[in-house]
Amino acid sequence: MSDNNNHPLGQAPWLHVVLSTGFGTGFTPVAPGTAGAAVALLMWWGAYHWLSPTALMLATAGAIVVTTAVGVWTASVMEHYWGHDSRTVNIDEFVGTWIPLLAAPAGDDTWWLALLGFALFRIIDMWKPLGCRRLDRMPGGWGVMLDDVLAGTYALLIVVAVRQFI
Repeated sequence: MSDNNNHPLGQAPWLHVVLSTGFGTGFTPVAPGTAGAAVALLMWWGAYHWLSPTALMLATAGAIVVTTAVGVWTASVMEHYWGHDSRTVNIDEFVGTWIPLLAAPAGDDTWWLALLGFALFRIIDMWKPLGCRRLDRMPGGWGVMLDDVLAGTYALLIVVAVRQFI
């Protein structure tokens, strides 16, 4: 991941800037990944209050698939402007946050399971265990997105295990 967070905006296509930076959260000067993940969590929490549990799970799964595809595309484009896996490109944090939230709609336990999934994803994403680092090295948008998909999947498995014991 690049540590450069100061990118010239003039030449990059604005659609890709907006998408790849998670609606601008990638420009947060401190912890842009956590900022993007927090916005993803808030978006999901808003949907939680409007949708039935089944509809929420379907909407979350759909958002994961669509955002992963868009993320591969836009991160690949932005790599030409900002380098591979720039910290400003954080659309991947949205997908990684939403994956463990698939296990969160559990009634009274939803709020803390959602926070647990969020925290676990961020820890696993920063630590990059068991294949995450290898996926991060893949070229283009695939590397940007797939390491977070795997980190989110690890967080999902832990949240599911925790749910079994409550």
